[in-house]
Amino acid sequence: MYAKRAIIAGLLCLDVIPDLSAVSEGQFQHRFQPGHLMRTGGVRSIPGGAVANTGLALHRLGIPVRLVGKIGDDLFGQVLQDALGEVSPHLAADLVIDPGQSTGVTIVIDPPGVDRSFLQHPGVNDTFYASDLPREILESVDLFHFGYPPLMRSIYRGEGAELASILGRARRAGLTTALDFSLPDLSSGPAARLDWLAILDNTLPLVDLFVPSLEELIFLLDRKLFDQHCAKPDLSLIEAIEPSRLEGLADRILRYGVKALLVKLGPRGIYLRTAPSNRWKKCGRGLEHLGEDWHDRQIWAPAFAVTEKSRTGAGDAAIAGFLAGILRGASPEQALRMAVATGAHCVETPGGMAELAGWDQIGSRIERGWETVPLDLAPYGWSEGRAQGVWIKPPSHTTNSSSITR
Repeated sequence: MYAKRAIIAGLLCLDVIPDLSAVSEGQFQHRFQPGHLMRTGGVRSIPGGAVANTGLALHRLGIPVRLVGKIGDDLFGQVLQDALGEVSPHLAADLVIDPGQSTGVTIVIDPPGVDRSFLQHPGVNDTFYASDLPREILESVDLFHFGYPPLMRSIYRGEGAELASILGRARRAGLTTALDFSLPDLSSGPAARLDWLAILDNTLPLVDLFVPSLEELIFLLDRKLFDQHCAKPDLSLIEAIEPSRLEGLADRILRYGVKALLVKLGPRGIYLRTAPSNRWKKCGRGLEHLGEDWHDRQIWAPAFAVTEKSRTGAGDAAIAGFLAGILRGASPEQALRMAVATGAHCVETPGGMAELAGWDQIGSRIERGWETVPLDLAPYGWSEGRAQGVWIKPPSHTTNSSSITR
């Protein structure tokens, strides 16, 4: 085990996943109709949400980790507690049990050839507070990661006041802070109607590492563009985004004081932008051991080729690979490639995070020449670093005209 340690807090739920692999690609919408019955394969029930996904992946990657999520004293909560405890007893030791309340549950609809859909009951995730994080837990680790604020009512209301309180407590304890997002319920949920720029104003100055997906980043910073793409479901944001626009969005995020922005881009890999040296002076125990090669960088790692089994948790696994690289003292190129590789391995692993490969196994596969998905950034001023397996471009330190202003 490596000396640097982490807490993963935030949304915790039981994922219920019917096996739809036998459905022909593209046929799910035609077969899943009102009044009809559809046979599935088996049904898996596994720990889910940011706490379980990122936390279990970090555990598999050899990082000492504590999981802080809230569950009810119901059957679903017991299943979650037992499943985490079976991996390792300490992983269930810090769960907060709220008597008489219900555990969060997510039904994951993941048919071949179609992006995933979710039916979610948040349960006690809507009542997660700073008081659910004991001081001794914060004092025992080096990095604090929080996941999925848009799905937790207590966290996003009041322009993110509770999230700011949680991040502030972690900062005062000397921890590096990391934040992951998710899309809210866009159809009817109150979180979709909030002023997320105001929430970012209150919270991102307390964040060292911000790790959203591209869709989440654009939802937060350019709602008009996001809504335009939602109206055109055949047009993928990931495929349509110009690198120059992504660079402009990164400038906007770094101006909040974030040390590093990681953006998950699915089949186009992962983008990393880091702040100049003068912004790394107060970065917490989780970053203080890193060298100057982390300062003022812009790197894009291509995706690895995979045989897809399940996309559930792939983004969280990628975050775990990145955080594990940081906590192990890896270079930014190494940490970014490990992020892409861990996410890719998750896609090939249908059994959930508990069956994810370890750090050495994933690293060995990279070294053996794991094939990557073609990515050509040369027309946009990027240079291919063949030895590192990534694309590199010096940051421009200017905000692109297409980036966001309030």
